[in-house]
Parts: sequence; structure tokens; C-alpha cells
Amino acid sequence: MARQTTLFDDPENSDGGVEVLPGDGSAVLYTGVLDAAAADHALATLTTTLAWRQQPVRVFGRTVAQPRLTAWYGEPGASYTYSGLRLEPLPWTPLLDTLRRLCEDLAGETFNSVLANLYRDGNDTVSWHADDEPELGAEPTIASLSLGATRRFHLRHRETRETVHVDLPAGSVLVMSGLSQRYWLHQVPRSRRVHEPRINLTFRRIGTATAPGGKT
Repeated sequence: MARQTTLFDDPENSDGGVEVLPGDGSAVLYTGVLDAAAADHALATLTTTLAWRQQPVRVFGRTVAQPRLTAWYGEPGASYTYSGLRLEPLPWTPLLDTLRRLCEDLAGETFNSVLANLYRDGNDTVSWHADDEPELGAEPTIASLSLGATRRFHLRHRETRETVHVDLPAGSVLVMSGLSQRYWLHQVPRSRRVHEPRINLTFRRIGTATAPGGKT
């Protein structure tokens, strides 16, 4: 039987990071990166200013509406393709650029794009997938900033089926790097307990030579 690990937000770790994965890549959770006031301000601003869309995607041969809203921002040429969608970036907003630089300092990487996800309540979700599209490179680093409602984040090893569950509170950043996208799938499942919105900003670097990819 696959082993399951559950990690909960620990305020004592707000100044450092907690490694979530037992191996085959890294996923480090930093809590308290934004304080409550800054996180609330970012949530309110991004909710009303980003160009949110509910786009159709191809899943198991069917076209369905994504169960969340998304928006793609970044530098010119940072196009991104997944699940039959090709996204062309909108220009950085001042707030997105500020948050990008904060995540760059934390991750020790540079990012040229961000996929913003708006989960309107606990019914909105993202299914099992890996961010392993060709334009992200072989071992991408992705910094995921959470705002709003706390949601449970699942990771599952492709081979051993071991799972890790971790809560992502407002103001936290999860930095996934190394081989994590090759060996681990992740999802945000539905939750009947969540009634408030959550925004998730996944900062990433798109390579200059892009090729169509294909996962949600």
C-alpha cells in the first residue's frame, strides 16, 4: 500500500522553508511570505484587475470548461501550450511584477511568466497533472504563491504511488524544483468545507524555443 504523508501549516516555520517531498525532486513550502494585510490586498486587487477567463480544454478526448478561471501574463514571446490551449501572455501588471520578484528572490531563479488561477470556492479544482510541458525545460522551477482561502494540495509519486498532502495558506509560497515534475503529479481537489475564493500564482520560465505540450 502506498504511504501517505500529511503536512500542516506550522507558524514556527514562517521564516524558513519546509521540504515537502521525501525524494525525487524538491517542493519547499514557505509560510508567512506575505502578511495577512498584504495577502488580502493582493487577493482583492488581482480578483478585480486580471483578465480572468474560463477556457475550454481537451481532457480524455473531450472538450470541457476548466473548473476554475485562469489568466496568463508574462514577457513577449512567453507562449504556453497545454491541453489544447495556446496562451499568449498579457503584459505584466505592477502587482504581478512585484510578486514575481519576491518569488524570484525566494526561489533563486528568474521567471518570465505566470499562470494565475482563480478558484471561486471549494467546487473549483485542478486534476492530477505535472507541469512538464517541453517549453518549461527538463527540470523546471515553479514558485506557487497562494492568496485567499487555504486549500489542500496533493502530490502523488508516479511510480510508488506515495502521496503527500499539504495545506497552502494565504501568503505562502511552494517552490517546486529539480525532478519534481518528472516524478510527482499534483492536484487541488474539491472541498465542501471551502466557501471563499483562492488565487494561485504559478511563476515559471518559458524557454525561447517552444514546442506544443499537452497536460492540464
